[in-house]
Amino acid sequence: MDRRKFFRNGSLFALGTSLLNPFDIVAAPSDFDTIKQHKKAKNIIVIVSDGMSIGTLNMADLYLSRKTGVGTNWLQLYKDNKVNRGLMDMASASSIVTDSAAASSSWGGGFRIPNGGLNVGANGEEHLPIWQKFKKIGKMAGCVTTVPITHATPAGFCVNSTSRNAQEKIAEKYLEQGFDIMMGGGNKYFSSEHRKDKVDMYQKFATEGYQVVKTRNEMLTADANKPILGVFNNDSLPYSKDRDSNKELTAKIPTLGEMTQKAIDRMKNNPEGFVLQVEAGKVDWAAHGNDIAALIYDQTAHDEAIKVAIDFAEKDEETLVIITTDHGNANPGVISGRKANANFDSIQNYKHTNDWILNGFGKETSVSQVKERIEYANNFAATNEEANLILSYYTNLKSEDGIYNARHLPFEVLAKIQKQHTSVGWISTHHSADYVELAMFGPGSDLLTPFIKNTDLHYLMLEAAEVENKF
Repeated sequence: MDRRKFFRNGSLFALGTSLLNPFDIVAAPSDFDTIKQHKKAKNIIVIVSDGMSIGTLNMADLYLSRKTGVGTNWLQLYKDNKVNRGLMDMASASSIVTDSAAASSSWGGGFRIPNGGLNVGANGEEHLPIWQKFKKIGKMAGCVTTVPITHATPAGFCVNSTSRNAQEKIAEKYLEQGFDIMMGGGNKYFSSEHRKDKVDMYQKFATEGYQVVKTRNEMLTADANKPILGVFNNDSLPYSKDRDSNKELTAKIPTLGEMTQKAIDRMKNNPEGFVLQVEAGKVDWAAHGNDIAALIYDQTAHDEAIKVAIDFAEKDEETLVIITTDHGNANPGVISGRKANANFDSIQNYKHTNDWILNGFGKETSVSQVKERIEYANNFAATNEEANLILSYYTNLKSEDGIYNARHLPFEVLAKIQKQHTSVGWISTHHSADYVELAMFGPGSDLLTPFIKNTDLHYLMLEAAEVENKF
């Protein structure tokens, strides 16, 4: 087999041009005859913590280490020297600061595209998504996420769309492609009650043989021999901390680790193997909100999914596990100070996220009620001045398009108040241009070099699975 056929559109090692021109769209060709031989990857699991800055990874490890004496599964892989590790340049075709759609498309389609689209270039050219390529050769393919399953990161591996916001249409495209298991939130893009066209996408999936599951128990008991569509909330799933603090949500909503295990069980017996994307999508939403409890606990939920994947891969010995993020966001970190240890440890006692706190207030809320809710959720007493400052944002609340803070709730204000008690600081509420962490375990991991371009990951997956790029 001629290895150069894998990479006629890109190269893992032709990085010089990429660095000089981070906005180029077509990667340069290169000769791969010198790559050392490796065992073929029958299966590929890509685990993405969306919007994870290095400080987020660091704080999750600190949190678990100080609470349990054992850090994250991700960093334990580093400590045990079980993975190949590198950094990845995630620039899009339009900016050094990517959005999730362009980021996922760089992996999914193998080309850098402008922010906002899915595998569609600046001139309208469409790039075939990688999960479709693998489906064409007989592999099963699926995605699980904590945000709507139609959201940018899973969609970037699966479909073409000029806009990431066309989520009703993306739901239809999933059915057209016949993906084997798709699970997350997003009821409003499938239900006839919420869709603009009033089409019942659940019925359409059921007609094509899918099991439609809407609760944790229905998912756990679903037949692993049939395709599964799992939609567990109207929009995104609840943050992990809010889920864990509510018995009803705990019973109804599966964890990311549970969804990952179900997806593996659904596809692991396929003779040609499978490909799976796993996304902790609300790590990004938490970073946009400077929401420390949401961030830490959703990052640790992502880490539980890593363990599920690695446990399977260690037994299977034919599975490549790829662990990464698509971009940084807000760049949080523990700030030095005399009380930094105790302050950071206080997060262990948080009952709820800032999202839960702030969505419980309104124009009629009193100062005492603000203080009571914060103390219940965070175990510290806000001052009257701080409570009044928070309430001042509720006199003229807006409601605009957008998913991260459409009501303009005072997330930054609350985060600054919390900083006195957590020693956690943030630089913004937006994406950053960080080079991102990338780790690989299993067959094909030897292909990773210390620094790559985002599009190179597309071709690395094809190479690891020995699939020619002929589509």
